[in-house]
Amino acid sequence: MQLTQFLPNEAATLDLGASWAKYFHAPTIIYLQGNLGAGKTTFTRGLLRGLGHTGTVKSPTYAIVESYTLPEITVHHFDLYRFATPEEWEDAGLDDLIPNSLCLIEWAQQGGDYVPPADFIIELTQEAEGRRCTIHACHAAAEKELEQWQN
Repeated sequence: MQLTQFLPNEAATLDLGASWAKYFHAPTIIYLQGNLGAGKTTFTRGLLRGLGHTGTVKSPTYAIVESYTLPEITVHHFDLYRFATPEEWEDAGLDDLIPNSLCLIEWAQQGGDYVPPADFIIELTQEAEGRRCTIHACHAAAEKELEQWQN
């Protein structure tokens, strides 16, 4: 199951992320897909704002992971763009961050089979002045959450 919507500007992307805050619960794995500048970190910023985070949200491109410990949930935002080999996932000990957290993973394919399977895939593509967002539910429980969000 999937849902697609057009996001005309950055504010709409932030709002979409925030609207998912009450539906994503730990443990959940979300792959964020899209070219550089497509809005992956903007979506994450909106989600974190919806979860109550008031601090800075930056792209994890150079750090590999940015972590946010909130009262109700821990969120890890990964960016695997700079991985030269999938083994870097294991070498960095990233599996230790997965249990009991909400994980958003950019460029998941760079981690190969080391990266845990997605519950959701959020694909952002630039279109005209905005972007198109397609959210894929990867199993039955995720489909239920997608249906609840849609309603």
